[in-house]
Amino acid sequence: MANDRTRLIPRRTPESAAMTANVKRAMALTATLNRLTYNDAADIRAVFRDLIGKAVDDSFLLIPPFYTTGGPDIRVGRNVFINQNCTFYDLGGLDIADDVMIGPNVSLITSGHPLQPSQRRAGVTAAPIVIERNVWIAAGVTIIGGVTVGENSVVAAGAVVTKDVPPNTLVGGNPARVIRSIAE
Repeated sequence: MANDRTRLIPRRTPESAAMTANVKRAMALTATLNRLTYNDAADIRAVFRDLIGKAVDDSFLLIPPFYTTGGPDIRVGRNVFINQNCTFYDLGGLDIADDVMIGPNVSLITSGHPLQPSQRRAGVTAAPIVIERNVWIAAGVTIIGGVTVGENSVVAAGAVVTKDVPPNTLVGGNPARVIRSIAE
């Protein structure tokens, strides 16, 4: 989704070289992370902290395997749970607030390529994903760059989220649409 928050990182530039170096670093760290098990929660937090370069609260829980192309552009709050087999492409920035639950096989993809065939290999596009407080993202969801998922919302299993999700709503489908309010 192209919007005013999308930026292009052209090939053969210092920024693209840094991106490539960061991918190599992330591959090495995720290989280490993915050798750990559910019972290694403290070690998982330590490797994840190294991956993102920021403190991770003791309430953070991730079940490997986990895949990412970066790490430094991921920010996670307190009491965040990430289930197994998730993929985070964080080049555009990925902000996950407190009390977020992310189901298995979820893909948060902040990067892509230009749509025009002649420009597709010219670089990488990047746009942020923001997941606000107390969101539940169910199994098999894909969220693309440029999207904000509003506070207390639920994204139903298998949804493909291409537009912002209002707070306190249930969304589902491909593309995801509002199903109903979930205000208490």
